[in-house]
Amino acid sequence: MVPTLEQKAKSVKQASTPAREAEGRRRPLAKVRNIGIIAHIDAGKTTTSERMLFYSGRVHRMGEVHDGNTVMDWMIQEKERGITITSAATTFYWRDHQVNLIDTPGHVDFTVEVERSLRVLDGAVGVFCGVGGVQPQSETVWQQADRYHVPRLVFVNKLDRVGADFDSVVDQINRRLGSIAIPVQIPWGREDQFRGVIDLLEMRGILFDDTRPADALRYEPIPQEFAVAAERARASLIEQLSEKDEQVLAAYVENPDVPAAVLRDGLRRQTLANQVVPVLCGSSLRNKGIQPLLDAVVDYLPAPLDACAVSGHHPKTDEIITREADDFGPMSALAFKLQNDPFIGRLVFVRVYSGQIKKGQNIYNPRLRKRERITRLVLLHADHRDDIDTLYAGEIGAVVGLKEVTTGDTLCVENQPIELERIRFPEPVISMAIEPRSQADRDKLLEALSALAMEDPTCVIARDAETGQTLISGMGELHLEILRDRLLREFKVQANTGKPMVAYRETVTLPSEAEHVFNREIAGSVQFARIATAVEPRTRGQGNAIEFEVSTEKVPGAFRDAIRQGLGDGLATGALANCALTDVRVRVISGACDEATSTDVAFRTAAVLALREALSRAGVVLLEPIMKLEIITPSEYMGDVLGDLSARRGRVREMTARGMVQVIAADVPLAELFGYSTAIRSLTKGRASYTMEPTCFDRVPEGIQKQLVNR
Repeated sequence: MVPTLEQKAKSVKQASTPAREAEGRRRPLAKVRNIGIIAHIDAGKTTTSERMLFYSGRVHRMGEVHDGNTVMDWMIQEKERGITITSAATTFYWRDHQVNLIDTPGHVDFTVEVERSLRVLDGAVGVFCGVGGVQPQSETVWQQADRYHVPRLVFVNKLDRVGADFDSVVDQINRRLGSIAIPVQIPWGREDQFRGVIDLLEMRGILFDDTRPADALRYEPIPQEFAVAAERARASLIEQLSEKDEQVLAAYVENPDVPAAVLRDGLRRQTLANQVVPVLCGSSLRNKGIQPLLDAVVDYLPAPLDACAVSGHHPKTDEIITREADDFGPMSALAFKLQNDPFIGRLVFVRVYSGQIKKGQNIYNPRLRKRERITRLVLLHADHRDDIDTLYAGEIGAVVGLKEVTTGDTLCVENQPIELERIRFPEPVISMAIEPRSQADRDKLLEALSALAMEDPTCVIARDAETGQTLISGMGELHLEILRDRLLREFKVQANTGKPMVAYRETVTLPSEAEHVFNREIAGSVQFARIATAVEPRTRGQGNAIEFEVSTEKVPGAFRDAIRQGLGDGLATGALANCALTDVRVRVISGACDEATSTDVAFRTAAVLALREALSRAGVVLLEPIMKLEIITPSEYMGDVLGDLSARRGRVREMTARGMVQVIAADVPLAELFGYSTAIRSLTKGRASYTMEPTCFDRVPEGIQKQLVNR
């Protein structure tokens, strides 16, 4: 279960309690940090991660996103597009602390990667562009972190760019994200004059020389032109922190010049309690501000001991259970991601909450009520793996070879089971049809699609019962494009893709009757049957009904199954556009048979033809699926969203205000919603979100019906 803010605050007070630790740990629990990098697309997350790895000594050469040679963006699609698609994990060391880092995507199509990463992380670094400020996806990832109560600090990046404004970004964080952002640094210069940062705790300048990045850190006195701004910013820092922290307030009353150590401790306490967000600044591309950011990760973000004890329930009794971060407690871990590795097979990414996972031990999956054996454990470094013997409490790593584990499963010991809260994933919003180019590719395609769906819970594979198409659903057009590209490159599957067909229906608007006499010679035998049927419309949503009003003397019971099958065939194939009929009552009102020549085939055929003749006079019309659409949009985009809905034949049912946003409930034909995810992002600059679900079938307008029937 996700801890509340009150539980977080309580756990901060208890963090001083020493935990038992295994001797083989890489670092003590108090010196472990599990953090993620979260941000809007193009804010500089991967570049920042790359610099962290370089300055910590984890890599010896800095890669660049624009060159396609970064460590964290290892997929070929990431290198080509210059964006992060899948979250990548790594481990490095800074100031004798072990930092387990996950670099997450910024594009909304891959928001699932942010969701499952934040579920298992203890802290996060939010990267904001110094020019763009709080951008749409920044709000989304911030809300995801709020949902899991993850403590954060902020790094305002790209302050060397034209138009960069540090103060404006801090103000946007306060206003638009509802957080208390407290700068612990201010920039030394701006735009092309940006040289470094001014540390408000130690009151000193820090300069960076991007021509010599390996030893580019230099401390200097604060320049005279920034002295007043620095004093004002430090006074604001102390004032804001004093309002939240009693110890800082007491130190301030005693001496207005609060020592840096007191401020640092106060910032840590309030950051862990999610009361404040420390703000740092720099330019990752120019190698400015990274070392102080690493210091801030160690100083302000939580260790596993600081995080609230994880909660779950007993799989049989539903009793609530908690587990502390303790190497010698009962083992419990969460599988938060699955990945297919071409060399070592199936990787299961895990966060260990308590106990130890050892190579060779058996683990229990409470969802399946099954045991599996751990054959191999690895520490992750993007697409590289380092073999280890044990994963300890508070660590993130991967297990190789678990065959039946899915994303969100709990791994635990069988004699003390616990089932942790599963990860919530958004519903896919767009689909496309996919089919193999040849019969030889059919099995390979199904196998590849199964592997993609296993890795990505928002990639949903289904078969349309009406059209027989295989449909692949995802979070957006870019998501589907990446999935299609991976099928070709990784799985070597040749497949055709296209826009899926809408599953239209037909119905009748008028009552009608018809009779058909089937009397033919087939294979030298005469076959006879006579059937009269009546059709009439039913209330929308009631479905079809077949009723027999004819006596058994005229149509014996032995032939009624054949008649029912024939009428079912006629309802399934339709009369207007080969679409299935719905909400139709069919009555068999008369009939005749001959003991010598009547057969099942004759009655089945007569039933189909009698139904078709009745339908030809029953005013058959097309029905289309209607989706119930809920849109959450900032108020300033209401007019554009409503105008677009009108153009899509949408009917608005309700509009309500919810804080700073408007919620629009509307009914819109599914045929008008293909590509809507892209359209709504364009209309609202990515700030709106929506969900949709099928609600009913409704009549297609006459003009559109003519186009569909005649196409």
